[in-house]
Amino acid sequence: MNRNMTTAILTAAVSAALALTASAEETTFDVGIVKFVDDASLNQIEQAIMDELDVLGEEMGVTFNVTNYDGAADATLLSQFASELVGNEVDAIVPIATPAAVIMQSATEDSQIPVIFSAISDPETAGLVESNDTPGSNVTGTSDALNTDAIFELITAADEDISKIGLLYSTSEDSSKKPVERMKELCEEAGIEVVEKTGTNSEEVIQAAQALIGEGVEAVFTPTDNTIMTAELAIYESFIEAGIPHYCGADSFALNGAFLGYGVNYVDLGTATADMVADILVNGADPAETPVQMLDNGIATVNTETAEALGLDYSMFADMDVCADVVETVTALSFDDLEE
Repeated sequence: MNRNMTTAILTAAVSAALALTASAEETTFDVGIVKFVDDASLNQIEQAIMDELDVLGEEMGVTFNVTNYDGAADATLLSQFASELVGNEVDAIVPIATPAAVIMQSATEDSQIPVIFSAISDPETAGLVESNDTPGSNVTGTSDALNTDAIFELITAADEDISKIGLLYSTSEDSSKKPVERMKELCEEAGIEVVEKTGTNSEEVIQAAQALIGEGVEAVFTPTDNTIMTAELAIYESFIEAGIPHYCGADSFALNGAFLGYGVNYVDLGTATADMVADILVNGADPAETPVQMLDNGIATVNTETAEALGLDYSMFADMDVCADVVETVTALSFDDLEE
């Protein structure tokens, strides 16, 4: 064997050894994504988080080993997931929506596993952080705080003579409390009557929607409420038949038949959440000192089929300061269905 061949063999062996060493030393982070319930908006967020973690893993030379959990709006199931994640000593937990985040926070009080939440309308009121600027513990994340004043502007722009607004929400979701109270204040100031109906499951939501129709409301407001979201496909036709537009706090409501969904871009929200996960796990950022990210609100998503059925003109929305963008959609189960 000549010297050149020997050198080539040795070089190849060294390269292979180095590759194996690099592979063995590649850092892997175990991340649990816990979704409160299966709905279009939360699914968007979940997918965006996974997509961004894949990109960041390649860029940073690490691996994010993601396990997904669907809580099915069941507190007992969410608690089981929390115990499993803490028992497995995962590196981070990413709860999506307030009920999931609260349970993950409680489960990690002793271990202090970083919890990076997503789609929390009001982290301070939910008790997840001491303040949005300085969370103070192992919990931080991204917020989809709702601009209730903006939705009120949209309602009154579409119907200047409106005199009765219905409020449809779940009393079990902390995220609904502040927007509902604000809408009541705005209606009182404007001399508009308010009718409140609530439900904690789909059957109760259907009954509440029928009660609002019976009360003769002229529009219905629902904040970023996952309980109502999961029932939207079961109630939107009743609202259309009654001539009542449903104004809601997320684009997924409009996707599932409501007249309008208003809020943040949930793909952007999920992407920002993944960026925070990477910053904490890879760069060593401290969750206690990592401010909650508040994404810009202002995307109005209108269901064109529902608007046509209601005979509603929404062209004025594009010229309103509260609308950074007006997006049109049609009724579907998920955003993926629109792409097929």
